[in-house]
Amino acid sequence: MTDRRRINGPSGGTSAPIFSKYLAKTPNELLERPTRSRPNNALRKMFLKTGVTPSASGSAYLELEASKNPKSTAPGLSSPSTSGLKLTCTVHGPRPLPKSAPFSPHIILTTHVKYAPFATRKRRGYLRDSSERDLGVHLETALRGVIIGDRWPKSGVEIIITILEGEEDQWWGDGIGHGNTAAAEWGMMSVLSGCITVASAAIADAGIDCVDVVAGGVAAVVKGSAKGPSPNLVLDPVPSEHKEIIAACIVGYLPSRDEITDLWVKGDIGHGNQNEDTAQSASYEELADSAVQAALGSHRVLIAALKETADVKIGRS
Repeated sequence: MTDRRRINGPSGGTSAPIFSKYLAKTPNELLERPTRSRPNNALRKMFLKTGVTPSASGSAYLELEASKNPKSTAPGLSSPSTSGLKLTCTVHGPRPLPKSAPFSPHIILTTHVKYAPFATRKRRGYLRDSSERDLGVHLETALRGVIIGDRWPKSGVEIIITILEGEEDQWWGDGIGHGNTAAAEWGMMSVLSGCITVASAAIADAGIDCVDVVAGGVAAVVKGSAKGPSPNLVLDPVPSEHKEIIAACIVGYLPSRDEITDLWVKGDIGHGNQNEDTAQSASYEELADSAVQAALGSHRVLIAALKETADVKIGRS
């Protein structure tokens, strides 16, 4: 007997309808890579709001401005070349551990990072893969040194982040024979930076004591920009805007204590012949310092969002 109440989805992949008035008139306009219109030391616009999930102890939502082709004039619908970031975070706890759990003098931190199935151009599965587990490990490392865990013995807190829209690892046109097809997972760096920032806001919204408010920042050494073929050091990179990314660095930074809780460098930097065009002119220290500057920019938005939340709570009381 068939279940008439259930509507099964299609067995294969489908494409959303695109209206003809939003299509480019020539193929060259459709396959044009978006360019970075911001200065190298400028960050994308960030929207951060706390208290979006009333059932959780603390929650936050973060959204970064999507990149856009400056020559695109199509209103309304997003272009296939756009790449943005949308994250939501919920904090559950602190709450007592089960009686069967061994005694712990400090709080037990658990992080869970998961892409939504529709978050990227390539559909994600329902079970966490290795990249999502890596994001969870780095997030736990960045937050473990921030929370004052001695105040909650034999307690646990769960931090769950859902990636509603993730950064693309490369421009979508590179997959059909344009540009470099050997793309690494560069989008994970920006995603991890956003995860650290939104988790910090959710922890503060939950009222968990911390030594400082941690913020995430990312910087990269890119090649093939519009200003010249030489490598450039940029803050808050968007992989779809650059033909090739040589190296990237993401940090979790505590501004008031001037400490780094997490550092992840990926790529080739500081090696090779400096006379070659593909060589890197920046060092590890310069790349890390640039990531710290990006974290300071995110920290300003984070503090402003927390002050707004505090004013709302004080006004209600």
